Amino acid sequence: MAPKPRVRFAPSPTGELHVGNARTALFNWMFARHYGGSFVLRIEDTDESRSDISYQVNLLNDLNWLGLDWDEGPQKNGSYGPYKQSERLDIYRDQLQKLMDADLVYPCYCTEEELDEERQNLIMSKRMPRYMGKCRNLTAEERKLKEAEGRKPSFRFKINSQTIEFEDLIRGAMKFEGDAIGDFIIVRSNGMPAYNFAVVIDDHLMNITHVIRGEDHLSNTALQIMLYRAFGFEPPIFAHHSLILGKDRAKLSKRHGSVSVGEFRRHGILPEALINYLGLLGSSFTDAREILSREEMIEGFALERASKSGAIFDEEKLRWLNAIYIRNCETEDLVERLKPFLVQAGYTTDFIDTNWLNDVVELVKTDLTTLADIGANIEIFFDDKYKLTDEAKELLEKDSARKVVKTFVEYLDTHNSEPDNLYTAAMKYVKEKTGAKGKELFMPVRAAITGNVHGPELDKVFAILGKDVALRRLKPFIS
Repeated sequence: MAPKPRVRFAPSPTGELHVGNARTALFNWMFARHYGGSFVLRIEDTDESRSDISYQVNLLNDLNWLGLDWDEGPQKNGSYGPYKQSERLDIYRDQLQKLMDADLVYPCYCTEEELDEERQNLIMSKRMPRYMGKCRNLTAEERKLKEAEGRKPSFRFKINSQTIEFEDLIRGAMKFEGDAIGDFIIVRSNGMPAYNFAVVIDDHLMNITHVIRGEDHLSNTALQIMLYRAFGFEPPIFAHHSLILGKDRAKLSKRHGSVSVGEFRRHGILPEALINYLGLLGSSFTDAREILSREEMIEGFALERASKSGAIFDEEKLRWLNAIYIRNCETEDLVERLKPFLVQAGYTTDFIDTNWLNDVVELVKTDLTTLADIGANIEIFFDDKYKLTDEAKELLEKDSARKVVKTFVEYLDTHNSEPDNLYTAAMKYVKEKTGAKGKELFMPVRAAITGNVHGPELDKVFAILGKDVALRRLKPFIS
């Protein structure tokens, strides 16, 4: 292990940040922090047709929201920039020329249609689909004729018979045969570098010591090691973690539900809960605890313990964790996090007394699974949102229930003690006067005051609402 490793997270800004990619970022971040190394953020934006600046902005926002701070990259100057591939095109052109001078690449004029036909023919003949080298041995004259037709070449790397072997930190010894791969494109016909070409150059020039990524990149690693050899570069150490799967054990996708960090953020998941959950997926911490702080995750993280098999994403487990984090959140902090969700639910937070809102949130936070649940859970405290459920309505139609409510109102009308004492005293009075007890005593008062037969502790609800609001809601049920 190098004393100060350098790792990178290199997403393509072609959509929202997938939780699988966020987990890769987390693994790299924990590794860097565990060993006191550097975490580099690099934007791989050479796919012009799919990359978008809005995705880049969202990506940086999501990483910041998750608390995955990077040491070098966009917004943070470093010695190895620029950190966007679209700003490194001159570097790739220079490196391509080196391979051309060494006769390790050649121009390929095949069209997509021709390549697809070749692929289908190989599949039909039950052979591994790969490029068969059609343009590898074209003469200079043949190349001129192709260009005269208006064909712009891509550039392919020549693969010779060789065995590619490397030791993966998670998967152990890995082996690939070059003969089964076929010459692959390193620069597209539009002049943009292909993924495997650019990533080798970037990782080498940025002095990346460890490449930690998903197992779907295993086959790419074989191609990249061939390029490392061609350039005379020392390859980094590789580690390929398992992928996140849906409950059907297929790769997690939109058909399984929410899959992006942005979606979970909008649904009211806390960043610390999502980070905790992603850290647990496929990475075993020594004491098998499930609630871990960032510091504990950093201290206990070890690639060697990461699972080789796919990790099942269980949204219910995430929501369970989220509820725990909400419950343990300091109320004043929680109120600030809840404000956007309150506004979304139709509450004007600027006109709500801060101390009163803190009391409300302190009371209901144990009932919240996500921040987005807040709207429905505080309706009972606002007259304009107060309404009777069918269960409450049915209960309050009973004579016995109305008698309890009437007696409770009778006491409130004649006493003016503090709200918390007032409720207890009123309940004692009702019990003595009516003989009601248990649910028959408490449920009618709850139904009338809150409009529901379930909810937070009624004495605390009463204390927050106050006597006047309670009477306003109770009196319609005593006629």
